[in-house]
Amino acid sequence: MTTTPGTADLPDLDALRERGARAYAGASTLDELDDVKAELVGRRGALTAVQRLLGSLDPALRREVGARVNAVRAALAGAEAQRRAALEAERDRVVLAAEALDVTLPPRTPRRGSLHPITETMEAMVDVLAGLGFTAVTGPEVETDWFNFQAMNIPHDHPARGMHDTIYVESLVDADPPGSILLRTHTSPMQTRTMLVQPPPVYIAVPGRVFRQETADATHLPVFHQMESLAVDAGLSFADLRGTLAELCRGLFGPDARIRMRPDHYPFTEPSADVDAWVPAVGDWVELLGSGMVHPNVLRMAGYDPEQVSGFAFGMGVERVAMLRHGIDDLRLFADNDVRFLSAL
Repeated sequence: MTTTPGTADLPDLDALRERGARAYAGASTLDELDDVKAELVGRRGALTAVQRLLGSLDPALRREVGARVNAVRAALAGAEAQRRAALEAERDRVVLAAEALDVTLPPRTPRRGSLHPITETMEAMVDVLAGLGFTAVTGPEVETDWFNFQAMNIPHDHPARGMHDTIYVESLVDADPPGSILLRTHTSPMQTRTMLVQPPPVYIAVPGRVFRQETADATHLPVFHQMESLAVDAGLSFADLRGTLAELCRGLFGPDARIRMRPDHYPFTEPSADVDAWVPAVGDWVELLGSGMVHPNVLRMAGYDPEQVSGFAFGMGVERVAMLRHGIDDLRLFADNDVRFLSAL
């Protein structure tokens, strides 16, 4: 037979309230305060246990005891909040005193960083070329001999294949013959890689790192950056190349910049030309890049018909352009990681 508990069977709520108020007042840390709160009103707390008994009481008694439980809960919550405020104020006072923090001082805002001049220059190049309809693409830095040399119409006896220039790496694949894997010496391999998977028209800009066995000095580094561009379409001519280069130079060096072209030879272009730029900030002509119309052999090796399409290509050193844009006279500064140099730009 089940009996219904009466008020005599319930804990003394007044005593519980007084005990809880004393416990809250005696807590010396915030952790102790949390422990007291758990003992009183937590899931297994004394007041919570009384609240669970309400469902077994007669309706009239349930209302009476429920009202008393709520009153005790409110009193305990007030005591807990009062003690918590005092403990938090004491904690903040101790912390402020230890750190000697003057809250009236202006905030110490971290100094805003800036782009490395190589990154800034490369993004500026991409922006100008994107405005001319070119799409930026990137490719692997470890390349095969075929993509790096053969597809660029560079025969086996070309000087660029010598160990004094090219850095060869040991392949992890037994099928690769020695000397067939290397660190790319230019970003040109992406020309063929793009043409092999995409029919014309092609308009790409290829930024990235390249590697050559160079002795580091004021004008050479073994690791540097290039920006290469390729355009292949029906009816492209040397005039399109010249107009593109003139617009690129104006975008990089200002509206008064201009170019001049001199005949030269590159295995992957025919005819070829070196390009000088008049840089207003320098006040003189500066040799800038190599360019030319894409050699028919390069088009054929990529699966294009040189009777149907033509193209032009050009490539330049990003460091070279960055030096002109920022007035830098030593290439090695780009790799020194000197914050004084970066913050001065």
